[in-house]
Amino acid sequence: MNDHPANLAGQVEPGAADLEAATRRLMTALDALESAVERRREADRDEDELATRIQALGADRSRLADELDGSLMKTRRLERTNREIAERLDTAIGTIRAVLNGAGQDGAEDDEDDE
Repeated sequence: MNDHPANLAGQVEPGAADLEAATRRLMTALDALESAVERRREADRDEDELATRIQALGADRSRLADELDGSLMKTRRLERTNREIAERLDTAIGTIRAVLNGAGQDGAEDDEDDE
């Protein structure tokens, strides 16, 4: 004979119900943990992509800065050459005017001598 009362069909022992509820909570917690891990992986991938983009932007910035420095140096050389050419042209124009003025004065003196 059994001292324990017999379980009727459909009745669940109190310990089994607690175990089933705990199992459900554990499964829910594991699902939430799995979701959190996946979100973290996605965030890490996004972060890696962002770091790669930032690195590429840094490289582009360095390249553009070098190009700008080269362009500035070229511009300064061209400006210096332009000033030198302008000075030479001014000198040449002054020389030509002096020659023309001298020729005009010599011609005027020749005309006076002829009279």
